[in-house]
Amino acid sequence: MNATHESAITALNNYVFPNDLHVHWSMMIALYPYITGIVAGAFIVSSLYHVFKVKSLKPISRFSLLFALAFLTCATLPLLLHLGRPERNFNIMLTPNPSSAMAGFGYIYMLYGVVLLLEVLFIYRPTLVHLREKTKGLMKMIYRALTFDSTNLSPKSLELDRKIIAFLAAIGIPMACVLHGYVGFIFGGIKANPTWATPLMPVIFLLSACVSGVAGIILIYILIRVFTNKPVDTDCVRTCTNYLAGFFILDFVFEMLEVLSHSYLRTAHYHAVDELLSGPLYNSFWIGQVGILSVVPLLLLGWLCLTWVNDRLFKIGASIVSFMLLLQVMFMRWNVVIGGQLISKSARGFTEFHPEWLHKEGILTAIILMCAPLVVLFVISRIFPFWMEEMDEG
Repeated sequence: MNATHESAITALNNYVFPNDLHVHWSMMIALYPYITGIVAGAFIVSSLYHVFKVKSLKPISRFSLLFALAFLTCATLPLLLHLGRPERNFNIMLTPNPSSAMAGFGYIYMLYGVVLLLEVLFIYRPTLVHLREKTKGLMKMIYRALTFDSTNLSPKSLELDRKIIAFLAAIGIPMACVLHGYVGFIFGGIKANPTWATPLMPVIFLLSACVSGVAGIILIYILIRVFTNKPVDTDCVRTCTNYLAGFFILDFVFEMLEVLSHSYLRTAHYHAVDELLSGPLYNSFWIGQVGILSVVPLLLLGWLCLTWVNDRLFKIGASIVSFMLLLQVMFMRWNVVIGGQLISKSARGFTEFHPEWLHKEGILTAIILMCAPLVVLFVISRIFPFWMEEMDEG
């Protein structure tokens, strides 16, 4: 009788509705905001130079734009893989629903893509004109198309280019914020999920986007310069690291504020959220995201930014902390998207999620998608040189 009573209590405490057994928004939906976040963060790095005149960021101002463009070209791939009929994706734009936040993504994505591409073309125009004169065959045709068949490099023309670049960079900042902030808005607007329905969600997504973008720029910049036997501009890396520290402090504070708000308000679903964080998500959230990938990078950033560290050691430290923060943001996306769906609507139990390796939304696919932007970046570098000094840079 006691065994029957205990099993009945267990069933009541771990009751999951049948339609909650499966996690419908899986790894691709977690990967999508991760890639778009890197795009937004990388664009902000470029805008710090072109709009806010942070001169020490000049060495990576062009590279960060190409970095953002490469990731932007792959931003929609996770969503297309998630869709059962990906060829119907254009319907969201052909027959839009004005009241749907998700319907606006297509328009935001296209407008931001146009702005980013135009800024790249105007910034690189003098370089592309010079390369057009030095190349032959197919590459000459490509450079001719990219310069719109114009070779005018007069002072008046270059001054107009600078004004256009400043304008595009200025309007690109809010567009980049909207591009990623709307993802947090979508999650924050789902009232049925207690872990998502918070006004802090758009802010957290936006700040974490800045963190991942700046961290990605630092890490890839150092790796490319080291493996191509070119000197690393340490002053530039130090400035980027300072901005990375500022963005991450704000991001981590808001992440903890979200947890504290659940704890303090103690709403009707508080016990489910508390049991989620202390149960299924304990390792990935408290140990992984908070302990190893947040507290440790904070200590490293404090050491790098508040003390004098020689150039060689600083580059190593900046690379390590950047890699850890890229993982931290990935853990955050996982815990929000996947973890938020583990709570059953019964509020008395949790489902489980076990990612597969060989699946269209599996681990191998996610790895390939994360490598795809780097492949695109390599292809872009064959056309737009990363480090060539331009005569019109000021």
